[in-house]
Amino acid sequence: MEFRFDPEQRRLRIRTLRPAGEPVRVFAPGNFQFGIEEEYFLSDATTLEVAAETPDALFQSADLGGPGNIGREFLQAQIEVATDPHGEAAAARHELLRLRQNAASAAAAHGLVIMACGTHPLASWREAVQSPKGRYDQVMDDLQMIGQRNMLCGMHVHVEFPEPERRIDVMARMLPYLPLFIALATSSPFWAGRATGLKGYRLAAYDELPRTGLPELFRTNAEYDSYVEAMVRSDAMSDASHLWWAIRPSRKYPTLELRAPDCCTRLDDTVAIASLYRVLARYLYDHSGHNAELNVVDRAIAVENKWRAQRYGVQGTFVSRSGGITVGDTLERVLGLVAADADALGCAEQVERCRFIVSEGTSADAQLRVFAENRHEGAEIALHKVSRWIQETTLAA
Repeated sequence: MEFRFDPEQRRLRIRTLRPAGEPVRVFAPGNFQFGIEEEYFLSDATTLEVAAETPDALFQSADLGGPGNIGREFLQAQIEVATDPHGEAAAARHELLRLRQNAASAAAAHGLVIMACGTHPLASWREAVQSPKGRYDQVMDDLQMIGQRNMLCGMHVHVEFPEPERRIDVMARMLPYLPLFIALATSSPFWAGRATGLKGYRLAAYDELPRTGLPELFRTNAEYDSYVEAMVRSDAMSDASHLWWAIRPSRKYPTLELRAPDCCTRLDDTVAIASLYRVLARYLYDHSGHNAELNVVDRAIAVENKWRAQRYGVQGTFVSRSGGITVGDTLERVLGLVAADADALGCAEQVERCRFIVSEGTSADAQLRVFAENRHEGAEIALHKVSRWIQETTLAA
């Protein structure tokens, strides 16, 4: 990775060591710019069955022209998009819509469609084929069958910090809020052709991998660095990019990366959750005393609430030291904290949509509703209609 300061634009340019032709991501310190990454399933346009193997030409044509980036993910059944950094939520939405459309158009040329959801209702992990890439060869060799079971699609949100060295502190103080983002993004109620009983099954499967879930309560950069050094020195991982926690400091960018949410089916849900994370990161950055006294009890409560978010989604309740609190009331408390930050960053409208998600339900709720409405035709037909709803809603503007 190469860091360069541009004196004319007064911004830090971060050039990552990517293949030739990929764009440079530029973060402007002080603005808490954010970028969004989404992973989608590639499915047969007629049957909606997940694709096993996909051609390189699909990804090459999808990534032509414009900012952002489109490429392969760990399994050939997946495609990933990543926006450029943005200071305005409306601009991020516009680019993400274009990336979804570009990916869908390229997929259509090969008889495929894209589906934005955490788990595919019809997919069987046993048929998964790894993408051809050296890094993925290493990961699959390490994970074995667990790697093949990684038939999962998430959403990642990067928020840039003016002082990147403060990311570890904010990461620790962010832990109690991670279950809220999980609940708001649930889109994975089905696995291997059956209802799981969870609104967000994706993390249940993902947590089979090592170095997932909530990070430990690292208090200082030195503690975090010591952990990474021990892991690398012991050949447990090659670098910090193999930390797959629900939140982590990015190795490539001066950002704190949220990784917990499912990929949202509805575009506006993605932007709302990303905006909420952005403003909360700004609030915690500016209020260093908030959650400064967190201890092992608080982390244990956050772990429990992570499970409750996966199980019940926005209809659930969270554990707190003073008793149970609904997801809706948790959201209201957070919105009260970050109101000034949302106004300062110009994304109050997008953050407000999180209230809509709580009142109207997530993608998981919509999927389960479609399934229930068509269950009388048989589970297979009902799952196909759920899949069609996901495919159509993915591209709804």
